[in-house]
Amino acid sequence: MDIHNFLVFAFAGLMLNITPGTDMLYVASRSAGQGSKAGIVSALGISAGCLVHLLAAVIGLSAIIARSAMAFNVVKYLGAAYLVYLGLKALISKKNSFNIKKINEDVGYKKIFLQGALTNILNPKVALFFLAFLPQFINVSGSNPQLQILVLGGWFNFSGTIVNVVVALLFGKLGVWLSKSSFIKWQQKITGTILIALGIKVAFTSRN
Repeated sequence: MDIHNFLVFAFAGLMLNITPGTDMLYVASRSAGQGSKAGIVSALGISAGCLVHLLAAVIGLSAIIARSAMAFNVVKYLGAAYLVYLGLKALISKKNSFNIKKINEDVGYKKIFLQGALTNILNPKVALFFLAFLPQFINVSGSNPQLQILVLGGWFNFSGTIVNVVVALLFGKLGVWLSKSSFIKWQQKITGTILIALGIKVAFTSRN
């Protein structure tokens, strides 16, 4: 894996991590209801849950790689198609604001952490995304593809955790204003375009 490939991955991953989803909504809701500290704890819980999906991806993709290069290419093509689908979905989305529901129940940080972890672990879209996204950046002919998967997935989880911590801090202070902001509208258009371009690029590269 060269540095250019990693930078493309890091940028695409960041764009995806700032896209509001179930995890971010949970962090924002916790922060708005119980304060930034509760939001940060929930972000750390989500990060722990994401590690489960990462380990599953390492095992699953490693098994596919060991079986045949053709099987791995099939996974890449399906993954590229899925990324294009996600991009188109983001582009046509009519969501213009970041509406959240405050979670006002006063629970301990341990429970918040576990809820955050379960929110991520029990979300099948996270597992599907890992299997679609990571293969696009793996050099199968390079040394130790399993380590490549682990490093890329680890970086994606790290950047996602940083984003969620920032969300926790912001919504703990500016929850009402941010929930009505139109930022999400423009962010989804940008992310959608990036996902479509990435999916097309991967498919084109594979043909050559």
